[in-house]
Amino acid sequence: MNFDAFLKYIPQILTENLPGDDAHLEMMPLERIAIFKDLDLEKINPREASVMMLFYPKNDAPHLVMILRNSYKGVHSSQIGFPGGKVEKFDGSLADTALRETFEEIGVDRQLITIVRPFTALYIPPSNFKVYPFLGYATQELAFIPDDREVFGIIEMPLSVLMDDTARVSKTLSTSYMEEVDVPAFKFEEHYVWGATSQMLNELKEVLKRVF
Repeated sequence: MNFDAFLKYIPQILTENLPGDDAHLEMMPLERIAIFKDLDLEKINPREASVMMLFYPKNDAPHLVMILRNSYKGVHSSQIGFPGGKVEKFDGSLADTALRETFEEIGVDRQLITIVRPFTALYIPPSNFKVYPFLGYATQELAFIPDDREVFGIIEMPLSVLMDDTARVSKTLSTSYMEEVDVPAFKFEEHYVWGATSQMLNELKEVLKRVF
């Protein structure tokens, strides 16, 4: 599918029902699902963050940008995620947070991005964040300027990889809640995308499967 063909589906994506937690749960190991069973977010009072699921053309094909985070003392060290970060008091909205953080982390100006819609928010227990994903697109090929304080590398995943069912695998990892656990993941080249990012990806994939 070329990028112009992808753009023709935007009106349908905008109105498609979101699978929400059902899609998220498919990318959770059983051990993680058990943690969510009795969660009361009102009592936990999580912090808020927003991320951008950004499509853009590369070689005339739709691609999705993700980042490989730097190694640091924290629960998301060296993980793959979408550009984004915590909500600041000066942000006008959750979408504004996603746009600001996308510029700060990978250098894409907000004026190049059209936001399509929000996707289902999800809670991340290790960092105590409720994360709000937004789907957006740019109509031109992008030159990324990663913030070397936070971003180790840029990952450009073709839409064709996301939609390929063989990209979904199981990977044995040590996580914040268990050593050596089998975790559902998306594999792209040498990268494994798991955790909250894989859950967002899975909801995005399910929506795209319905409209294509």
